[in-house]
Amino acid sequence: MNTTQPNFSVIGGGSWATAIVKMLSENLDQITWYMRNNEAIDHILMHSHNPNYISSVEFDTDKLILTNDINKAVLNADVLIFAIPSAFLNEALNQIKVNFKDKIIFSAIKGIVPESYLIVGEHFNEKYKISYDNIGVITGPCHAEEVALERLSYLTIACANEDKANLVAQYMSSDYIKCKITEDVIGTEYAAVLKNIYAIAAGMAHGLGYGDNFQSVLMSNSIREMKRFIKKRYKMKRNINDSAYLGDLLVTGYSVFSRNRMFGNMIGKGYTVKSAQLEMNMIAEGYYAVKSAYIINNSSKKKTKTPIINAVHKVLYENKNPRKVFKKLSDKMD
Repeated sequence: MNTTQPNFSVIGGGSWATAIVKMLSENLDQITWYMRNNEAIDHILMHSHNPNYISSVEFDTDKLILTNDINKAVLNADVLIFAIPSAFLNEALNQIKVNFKDKIIFSAIKGIVPESYLIVGEHFNEKYKISYDNIGVITGPCHAEEVALERLSYLTIACANEDKANLVAQYMSSDYIKCKITEDVIGTEYAAVLKNIYAIAAGMAHGLGYGDNFQSVLMSNSIREMKRFIKKRYKMKRNINDSAYLGDLLVTGYSVFSRNRMFGNMIGKGYTVKSAQLEMNMIAEGYYAVKSAYIINNSSKKKTKTPIINAVHKVLYENKNPRKVFKKLSDKMD
């Protein structure tokens, strides 16, 4: 690793990747940024902003090494930050031909890898033999859109190795970004996955005409369901009311910036899955996450009660009527 600044490479060209590059650029002289879209790269170099995502963010392009060659981005990095939708992670990893076993790898992906039914940290550990000492997670509560506006936001940086968590936190912190570190890599990553599912549920409820009273009960039940699910996957001492769990759930479930809530709202109003996805023109990670979480829970000896996950799965994957599903769900709430 460099004696001055470590080399960071960000993998992804979407909203969250763009926000992460913005945060890093507050502290680093140079960042390598990989994205597939050559037109977007050319646009950033010419106009200093991403044409497709949070385009209000202006970059100092002298700080950016932009590339559509993922192997170049990997070679350039001491720290690799993956910020692409989980559904496309395997495709990106299959393009990497250079050795990355000794890299520090942080996931900013809020999803489960569909090919392995593993969260990203587990996927890197089991499929690529990356030590958990070199694997971390970047999670919220934090929206890319509020980072763009430089509104005070909070990140949770999780890594088994405290020094590496502190390293990433150091370069992502600024006047408007506050970072907290934790060793609960698996718990925070599962929380980041599950809160998207619960945000879809909250959006569906809103689209169906349920009010604030039901929403508050739904969120209360969601955090308890999250606690049960995570505890079955990885038991350790954690406070589920901390920002990485409850805080991230609340901001994703209630915010107007939440893609997953927006997606659920459209489904509740009568859109088909395909029409909602086309109109949004953005990935709602919770759509993929609910299928994976449902399969993980129902194929595991560590199965637990997940009525909210089951309800969202019925609507999105079993073509059940949202109004009937939520009527049954509401009867189970307490």
